[in-house]
Amino acid sequence: MPAAPDTSSHAAFEALRDQALGCTRCRLAEGRTQVVFGTGDPDADLMFVGEGPGAQEDLQGLPFVGRSGQLLDRLLLEEMGLTRESCYIANVVKCRPPDNRDPKPDEIAACRPWLEAQIDLIAPKVIVTLGNFSSKLLLDTKDGITKLRGSVYDYRDRPDGGTVRLVPTFHPAAVLRGGGEPMAKMRADLVRAKQALAAAGAPGTGGAS
Repeated sequence: MPAAPDTSSHAAFEALRDQALGCTRCRLAEGRTQVVFGTGDPDADLMFVGEGPGAQEDLQGLPFVGRSGQLLDRLLLEEMGLTRESCYIANVVKCRPPDNRDPKPDEIAACRPWLEAQIDLIAPKVIVTLGNFSSKLLLDTKDGITKLRGSVYDYRDRPDGGTVRLVPTFHPAAVLRGGGEPMAKMRADLVRAKQALAAAGAPGTGGAS
């Protein structure tokens, strides 16, 4: 049977969220409507990390709620048999960059501790990075997503003695622009993530319980 949720870790996660909602560590705080901390299950085995909030995310306070989010939800269900409620979704930066520009290095550095703390508390078995910014940041590389995707990487040790596996793939926005080929590659990457979850023994993926 699944272990009972750790209420102490839930309290720590809520405290982290409350702190992040008031963050003013970088210039992005000046133009935001609200902080987009993340959404989903803080006990999830699977975590997605994107780039940063867009206009709809900034208004609603939730990541991936526009067309990119709809595509992510569809592919998550079709390729992994999961819904967003069963995973956790966050971004590299928690506030919307003006006019949806790329986040700047100092903004990413200022926001990184929030993401690292999220990963520490969630302790996922598998992380899927969506696009260049999250993939480069977490893999500590200058290589782009086109070169990085198609493989599964060891990311860090887990508290239970296992290894967090990282699967880079395209950002859904790039797939919407790019058509059939990136769509097929993103589907293949999500299958890799499902296989990594199963190998790690995540419930409901065919792995050991």
